[in-house]
This record gives sequence, C-alpha cells and structure tokens, in this order.
Amino acid sequence: MARIYVFVNQKGGVGKTTTAISLAANLAQLGQRVLLVDLDPQANATSSLGVDKNTVDGGVYTALIGQATATSQILNSARLKLALLPSSLALAGAEIELVGMLARESQLQRALRPLEPQFDYILIDCPPSLGLLTLNGLVAARDGVIIPVQAEYLALEGLGLLTGTIARVRQALNPGLEIRGVAITMFDGRVALSGQVVAEVRKHFGAKVFTTVVPRSVRLAEAPSHGVPITAYAPSSPGGVAYRALAEELLAGDQPAPP
Repeated sequence: MARIYVFVNQKGGVGKTTTAISLAANLAQLGQRVLLVDLDPQANATSSLGVDKNTVDGGVYTALIGQATATSQILNSARLKLALLPSSLALAGAEIELVGMLARESQLQRALRPLEPQFDYILIDCPPSLGLLTLNGLVAARDGVIIPVQAEYLALEGLGLLTGTIARVRQALNPGLEIRGVAITMFDGRVALSGQVVAEVRKHFGAKVFTTVVPRSVRLAEAPSHGVPITAYAPSSPGGVAYRALAEELLAGDQPAPP
C-alpha cells in the first residue's frame, strides 16, 4: 500500500514544488514506484517535468470532479521511471465546483484510492494557499505532511497558521494526520541569519526536522526550464546531492523497525 505525503506551505517561493519533484525523482531512482500529483493550478510540477499544461486534457481536475478516473489521467515517464497526475488550466476553477459537492474535502482521497496498490509513494504538491485544493491534499495524505521551509526569516511567518490548519484537519477530517517532516530549503551558509532560522525551526519542530539541509542552488533553479528534475539535469550539483540525501533519509525513516 502506498505511502501518501502532501507538500504544503502557504507561502510561495520556499521550494515546495522543487522539493516534491526532487524527492519523487530520487525515490524513483531508489527503486520505488512513485506517483507525483500536481494539485496546483499553476501546474509548476507538471511543466517542470516537461509536460505542457496547455496540452493536458483534464488531468487531476477531471479525477477530482469525478469526470474520469485518476488512472486514465496518469502520464508515465520511462526515462525518469516516474508517474505524474498532471495539473491543467481547468484546475483553476475546481475550488468553485467542489464547493457544491458532497464530501468536497475528500474528493482527492476518493480519486487516489484505486491507485494505492500500484505505487509505493504518492506525493501531492499543493498550491501555496490553504484553500479547498490544499484541504483535499491534507485529507488524502494518510501518512503525513512534508513542510518545506526556506532558510530566511520571513519563511517563519505563517508556520503557526499552517500547523493550526493541520490540527483542525486532524480533528475534523483526518484523525491520523501528522507532520512527517520539515525540510529546510535554500540554505545559504554565508548568511548568519540562515543558521538562526534553522535553529529556530529545529527548536519549534524538534526531531521532525529532516537532518538534510538543501542549499541554495543555481542548478535547482535552472532544472525546471529544461523540463527535467535535478536527478536528470545536475545530479552531482550541491542541490542534487542534497535532495538525493533527503530522499534516502525519508526512505530510511519509512522502513519498518526490525523485530
């Protein structure tokens, strides 16, 4: 049965989509069957994997509103050994359409359920907001939330709101919802403030903060324009090495304890 994680941070520009894509690609390289779900109307994860969102006919949108099965909308990359449930322009209107639906917060969970036996990991990239699409991601995330946090002071703002939202979803809709991990991104060791932010995050979240810290990297920023993840663009770059280590850390933590 697949482990389902959702990537959430209502602040944009913190490396959320980069983290989701990079972990998905690295987990696939590590032999895992991985599905990346692009739940963001901006479709950055979709385009970053070389898929033109303008050519997507439905994608996750049609699965959400029940017009098609999620299985029928999956795109497979033989090169990356990775599956994608893409976003499309139509997803921008999904929040409005979901409002009038029964169990509107659980539509993604319903859509993904038949896919679970086919994958080891289902990773959901949410929009940078706490709206109905993100709420669907939180309800579907049986195994937890991964929060990318940029190593800058302003990135700390809003984390209280996010953790409060997670607590409310746990209470009302997903009793097992927990923070699986906090990933520090865009770390610049030359800036003292970066270290202070990391210390503050570790103070607040404790052992839930991943040991691996992802540095600020030009290669990570360039990869999306080439339509490939860092694993295919510059795996030996500092950012590529860091995301490989982060994937290994996640995978190791997910292994059952020996008897």
